[in-house]
Amino acid sequence: HAIVAATSGLLEIMDDKELQGVMAHEMAHVKNYDIRVSTIVFGLVSAIGLLADFAIRMAFYSNFNRDSRDGNAAAIQLAFWAVGIVAAIIAWLIGPLVSAAVSRQREYLADATSVDMTRYPEGLASALDKLGQYGRPMRRPSKSMAHMYISDPVKPGFVERMFSTHPPIGARIERLKKMGGAF
Repeated sequence: HAIVAATSGLLEIMDDKELQGVMAHEMAHVKNYDIRVSTIVFGLVSAIGLLADFAIRMAFYSNFNRDSRDGNAAAIQLAFWAVGIVAAIIAWLIGPLVSAAVSRQREYLADATSVDMTRYPEGLASALDKLGQYGRPMRRPSKSMAHMYISDPVKPGFVERMFSTHPPIGARIERLKKMGGAF
């Protein structure tokens, strides 16, 4: 079960076609199982993080030299260090980048699904344009809650865009305009 909601501010600034596009976009996230996809991505990144933690702890706390008869203790310990460090880099740097990239693609998919539902890409494009112009940066935006908005409230720079959960509004509007000729 899912609930889609709109703020009173959104209801005040959007006309009916724009509101229809925004709500269809949000319902598209439900239809496309985006919460499930996000949970799976989070689980995979977390599993890699646990692997990193396990391998580093094995390398740090295990005494492979004790009772070692085959002479490979140092190699085993080095292998644990290598696996742990590589997994840590993947989990803590590459993982969030992949997660953000998946999220951005899911936003594009929700836009396309919204157009499929409404048959009116101009409504969502106009709403996004309005949000881009009207949307002033929040006083203290929460990066952890950015995925809950239709556009990114953080107004990111280059590095932040790499980790952003939403594609740039301009890119989304351009894609929607290209879809406009199809209907």
